[in-house]
Amino acid sequence: MATIEEILQVEAIETDIYRGPAFPSYLQRTFGGQVAGQALVSATRTVSTEFAVHSLHGYFLRPGNPGHPTVFLVDRIRDGRSFTTRRVTGIQNGEAIFTMSASFHVIGDVGFEHQDHIPPAPAPDEVNDALEDLSDEAISIFREWDNFDIRVVPRAQMITSDYFAAQQRVWFKYRHPLPADQVFHVCTLAYMSDMTLLGSSRVPHPDVTPQAASLDHAMWFMRPFRADEWLLYDQTSPSASAGRTLTQGRIFDLEGRLVAAVTQEGLSRTGRATGYEHLESAK
Repeated sequence: MATIEEILQVEAIETDIYRGPAFPSYLQRTFGGQVAGQALVSATRTVSTEFAVHSLHGYFLRPGNPGHPTVFLVDRIRDGRSFTTRRVTGIQNGEAIFTMSASFHVIGDVGFEHQDHIPPAPAPDEVNDALEDLSDEAISIFREWDNFDIRVVPRAQMITSDYFAAQQRVWFKYRHPLPADQVFHVCTLAYMSDMTLLGSSRVPHPDVTPQAASLDHAMWFMRPFRADEWLLYDQTSPSASAGRTLTQGRIFDLEGRLVAAVTQEGLSRTGRATGYEHLESAK
């Protein structure tokens, strides 16, 4: 499979126009994390290094063709002293498949600080690699993420709360050393954040196989981190109804620092399964 360095190597083809490469894929449609990651790389190419991305909001408009490259058009919405805003549209065959707004904050701003504590979870080396627990059919498609080490914490090893409708915790990291550039780690995490999150909505419904797909995706980046070191993805699904499900995730590093937060809505239709759904959960 392609490395994350290859996936995120977008090509500048004109001012504020970039092309994200396509690679052989097991998936029926372009993985949402790939589109989001390439869109974010495109946006960062137009922003001064004095700024770092702090949030993104994306909408998946159409299923992408994994065999086709995606062209990204960047609009320079605003360049301010403290914040900079970009809008990115991903296009295949003349149609928009993805749109994203990304906001960048000047590096070095100061203010008061607090954060939630990291939830209890067994250490990553106490949890099996996801590939060890999947069926042969699931493994054949899960190879899409072969360069990522993904470990879903077993329910028996989780401390849960009755106040949450659905909970799941996942350790994950990129398996190989990555460049030191923090921008690269942020864009890699944008790719990774789409992994397994919709699967948290299936925890209360283990025997249901929905038609699942990401609809929209929002992220906030709070503190520096490395995507090639273990990160704990604490996931919940507060609600599912009308064929849609809301999921949320908090991402902590091994030191317990909250480095990013994610909110995603996805399809959860029943009776219209596509055979793609097991990619949304590492179980």
